[in-house]
Amino acid sequence: MTDKLDRQCIDTLRFLSVDMVQQANSGHPGLPLGAAPMAYVLWSRYLKHHPSNPLWPDRDRFVLSAGHGSALLYALLHVTGYGLSIDDIKRFRQWGSKAPGHPERGHTAGVEVTTGPLGQGFANAVGMAIAEAQLAARYNRDGHRIVDHRTWVIASDGDLMEGVASEAASLAGHLRLGKLVCLYDNNAVTLSAGTDMTFTEDRAKRFEAYGWRVLNVDDGNDVEAIDAALAAACADTLKPSLILVRTHLGFGSPEQDSFKAHGSPLGDADVKKTKEALGWPLEPPFLVPAPALARFREALNSGMSAESDWNERVAAYGQAFPELALELLQRLRGELPDGWDAGVPTFAADAKGMATRVAGGKVLNALAPRLPALAGGSADLDPSTHTAMKGQGDFNPSRMPNEDSEGSDAGGWSYAGRNIHFGVREHAMGAIVNGMAAHGGFIGFGSTFLVFCDYMRPPIRLAALMGLHVVHVFTHDSLALGEDGPTHQPVEQLANLRAIPRLTLLRPADANETAVAWKIAIETRDRPVLLVLTRQDVATLDRSRYASAEGVRRGAYVLGDAGTAAPSLILVASGSEVGLILAAAERLSSEGVAVRCVSMPSWDLFEMQPQSYRDEVFPPQVTARLAVELGVRQGWDRYVGARGDMLGVDDYGASALAQVLLEKYGFTVEKVVARAKELLSRQVESSH
Repeated sequence: MTDKLDRQCIDTLRFLSVDMVQQANSGHPGLPLGAAPMAYVLWSRYLKHHPSNPLWPDRDRFVLSAGHGSALLYALLHVTGYGLSIDDIKRFRQWGSKAPGHPERGHTAGVEVTTGPLGQGFANAVGMAIAEAQLAARYNRDGHRIVDHRTWVIASDGDLMEGVASEAASLAGHLRLGKLVCLYDNNAVTLSAGTDMTFTEDRAKRFEAYGWRVLNVDDGNDVEAIDAALAAACADTLKPSLILVRTHLGFGSPEQDSFKAHGSPLGDADVKKTKEALGWPLEPPFLVPAPALARFREALNSGMSAESDWNERVAAYGQAFPELALELLQRLRGELPDGWDAGVPTFAADAKGMATRVAGGKVLNALAPRLPALAGGSADLDPSTHTAMKGQGDFNPSRMPNEDSEGSDAGGWSYAGRNIHFGVREHAMGAIVNGMAAHGGFIGFGSTFLVFCDYMRPPIRLAALMGLHVVHVFTHDSLALGEDGPTHQPVEQLANLRAIPRLTLLRPADANETAVAWKIAIETRDRPVLLVLTRQDVATLDRSRYASAEGVRRGAYVLGDAGTAAPSLILVASGSEVGLILAAAERLSSEGVAVRCVSMPSWDLFEMQPQSYRDEVFPPQVTARLAVELGVRQGWDRYVGARGDMLGVDDYGASALAQVLLEKYGFTVEKVVARAKELLSRQVESSH
């Protein structure tokens, strides 16, 4: 059953979307035509939001995982009062428009995450639900429920086909995220064919097996049936819910139920036929009838009331629990507490040293007690990545009656725990951490071996695109991990990650550089930060002899010049290879060569420095430059120049002891010295 005003509101959403796509001559009309009823019921009856304050902390989060249906979201944002004007949506997909082709976080008020790459938004929503559950468990008290909101998703067939959604759904079911609800636009059509061509599995049974509650709506135009399903989903607090809504792609159009309605404008003739079929006025385009607008704009008053009530509850909470209230509000504002880095250790010089992954673990555990916003974990690799936070508990459902599960020695299982066990799910881990950051109140981190960042590149790229404050700890960073062989030994990954704009990658050389790198990761608010750490021990440098590790903040810095003369040769390296160039520099210096050693943990931080500083580190007149890194050469030319050289890895690794591999691939003092002398010899020859 759908009353007249409900129908008018639904058709308003449909035809605002159709008119957007038609005017742009670009876009996806099929999803909005079919999914408008479910979006209307959700936004008008269930979604807790305040259009006048899109960032109100206790709002529900809505994710359009099927980001190609962006016109539907823009229609919702316009009619409910988010400040997206009719002129804005008339410029859909145009240069500078607030209504870009796919939703972009930070670009359009009301867009929680950037979506379009399918499955990512679904997994982001799992991260948002984790965030809500953790905050609620840590801060809510009897009589003071100040964190209480839901996460809603509209997902498509394509979303559920992507592996990242399967990984995330599996974890969400295990974690019993009962305040996560996904409306599945079950229209049986993909971009190029019907789902009978590629997607015939029983999705309901799959999600039931994951531990989700599964509900069905047989008619996607039945407003009351959708309402009943949403009510049932809200009533189940022990399981996330998937609602399969049987819709029709391109509903009402001549191309209904055809893949042709997915990603192309209907065309003027078919727009006319669709409006006639659904009884909608042909003119004017972008019509919003006054009664429909009044219904949608009720969100302004209901949102104001909900936020006002929340503010009163927060004030009462602040009186009852002032320290917790301060902590929570600091987290929600993204502020760091005073003294957050007071416990970060300084490491004494040590020729044996330690692996930077071990140093990273020590720094993380020094930060954790002072940074309640810090939460995360690894892809089932904590013992190897050293990313478990001692004493901070595990994020997992509290034990249910009659269960005999054993908690960890860190305080058992609870949603208040800050160690998140992602399981062997790197792709979902990256997207979930993005969702936590987008939710707010978290400095989320994930960890795995560097070679497995390949599984995570899509969410890393999206984190950079959104400017999210997330941290990834990648260990086992080179051939020197040894016997596991070429499948586990990264070669091209550093170059791959450095190619991503708006991302900070840090590959520290020793324990003290690792400590500074972690501080940078915490302080950097507008981009993801990747820490790349060793499996093998590296010497902790004597900072009375070499420059302070604080130089890491500038991306590259001069560790020292060997010899009294101006340098005639620059050796530059990152990570574990810094120790190698220092040893080579001593040998060369003993033979009368004036050598400068540069540690370069972060290319992007170095590029942010003024040209004057960059010229101080790499004087233009010193053209004999040798870079040393256990990775491909790609990118180093910009620092060594046309007359420089690079000792790198131009093939995959092998299974052997680390020392054997370093010798076989030429990463020895002797080989570095020989390459340096060869380079100097060429420089002399070219000058004659």
